[in-house]
Amino acid sequence: MPRAERLEQDGVAFRDLNKNGRLDPYEDPRLPVDERVADLLAQMTLEEKVGLMFHSVTGVEGMGPPAHVTHGLIRERFITTLNVYALPDPRAAAEWINGLQEVAEETRLGIPITLASDPRHAWTENPATSMAAGHLSQWPEQLGLGATGDEELVREFGDIARQEYLALGIRIALHPQVDLATEPRWARSVGTFGEDAELSGRLGAAYIRGFQGDELGPQSVACMTKHFPGGGAQKDGEDPHFNFGKEQVYPGGMQEYHLRPFDDVFAAGSAQIMPYYGKPEGTEWEEVGFGFNKDVITGLLRRRYGFDGVVCTDWSLVTDTQLPSGEVIYAKCWGMEDASTEERVLKIVEAGCDQFGGEFCTDVLIGLVQAGKLTEARIDESARRILRDKFRLGLFDDPYVDPDEAERVAGKDEFRAAGQRAQRRSLVLLKNDGILPLRERPRLYVQNVDPEIAAGYAEVVATPEEAEVALIRLQAPYEPREGFLESIFHAGSLAFPPEQLEPILDLLGKVPTVVEIFLDRPAVMPEIAAEAAALVASFGAGDEAVLDLVFGRFSPSGKLPFEIPSSLEAVLVQKPDVPHDSEAPLFPYGHGLGF
Repeated sequence: MPRAERLEQDGVAFRDLNKNGRLDPYEDPRLPVDERVADLLAQMTLEEKVGLMFHSVTGVEGMGPPAHVTHGLIRERFITTLNVYALPDPRAAAEWINGLQEVAEETRLGIPITLASDPRHAWTENPATSMAAGHLSQWPEQLGLGATGDEELVREFGDIARQEYLALGIRIALHPQVDLATEPRWARSVGTFGEDAELSGRLGAAYIRGFQGDELGPQSVACMTKHFPGGGAQKDGEDPHFNFGKEQVYPGGMQEYHLRPFDDVFAAGSAQIMPYYGKPEGTEWEEVGFGFNKDVITGLLRRRYGFDGVVCTDWSLVTDTQLPSGEVIYAKCWGMEDASTEERVLKIVEAGCDQFGGEFCTDVLIGLVQAGKLTEARIDESARRILRDKFRLGLFDDPYVDPDEAERVAGKDEFRAAGQRAQRRSLVLLKNDGILPLRERPRLYVQNVDPEIAAGYAEVVATPEEAEVALIRLQAPYEPREGFLESIFHAGSLAFPPEQLEPILDLLGKVPTVVEIFLDRPAVMPEIAAEAAALVASFGAGDEAVLDLVFGRFSPSGKLPFEIPSSLEAVLVQKPDVPHDSEAPLFPYGHGLGF
């Protein structure tokens, strides 16, 4: 029922009376969570319990699956955890999620929707991993938070993002990502805190405390920390979203190093965990993807670490996805490629996972129980964990959001200002031949910088020949690839191809030039570093932030969260699981100058 039709008794808001004219214990917020979970679980059918175990995908009409598809997942398959990608303006987003909650409340038990989201406060737009900030406050990428090294800033980010998520009705953050970027070619480095385990654990814990608080409650957003037992040690730097990148390897013997951030994550109370796609090779673990891997999920996560929260697989381990274009994105079922759908589902549950990310094949799991291959008691185990988080988040007491509040909170001025400050804090001054900071209003030539913004700092000129100094913004190089997903990931060589490098060097030879480069992963750039008058690394920052540094409106304080290799040869011989092991790096881990 809509919030206005709820009852109030002894100052406590309740759901309306059920069909029997009474309040069930699970609807009474005065009772302990475990009692409420037990009462509800005892009333659920097998189909309703199984529905809890699927974390499917949804979207606003016109920006995702049609409404009737999403409503069908809720009404017919009893799926109540949904991952949303693109969202409209805050008011429309709030009204949309309220509509989904009304659909859910009309079902037999009225189990509310838990809405989840990938990161959506930075710059990178990748439908498989993250959304750009849009209407929300815009911060540096997580890698940029790593460059600040500041736990309090990271906690502040988590707290602000929590408030914006709450206003929109998002209750699970599919982040932080505490993988270690020890393989510089890895396309997902931008979503990490960098290559150092101590830094990643320390900042990961601060991030979680910002989102969840000291304990999970009605004002929290639950963190699904990823990716256990640590991604990043990828063979040849390829990503296990793809068959050609499925191998996770440890030639340097650093398995335990990649686990270290999780000590801090668990101490901070991360509510949920996501294992990665990768298939370990040459270890004591079974050579199947981590979501299928009982050695890792039950043996390591459940038993060694004692984790009893929700474990949700990464997306699409079971079934293939056909795009409207006709292209097929195949299931990431590494080590289980020849298994049937039923065998994959069974393997995931037996491994110890609770939810299937991006899937909706509830009938398969129901069939396995009916065939006696899984017990209903095992289904209860996962359902209990999932329900516990719904209750702790207060969703059973009031799942609705206020569109006026969403419009007021999401992207409000003080939040945007905090994001702007963080962008500046994340910038790393790699080199300065004494040109910075620029003074007064020099004649400035710019590339990939908004001339109107630059005009607030300097006299912008049309050609290098007219300029006293130049400022250019670059993107770390990558190899463009074919295919929907492959084209989105920045992978392959870290070096600038000749057709890109030559015009850059030509400009650097004409006029003293400040080079700023966005590093979503390291770049091989010794020629640029040698010829630039100054070199700045960014991890998601606007033109104003970069110009403020260049003109000395603040002193840079960021430090490199990974090292910058000196050559491709150095990258090829380093070990993918070992941090700080590039021979004679151009700039070492932790490098960063000030004024």
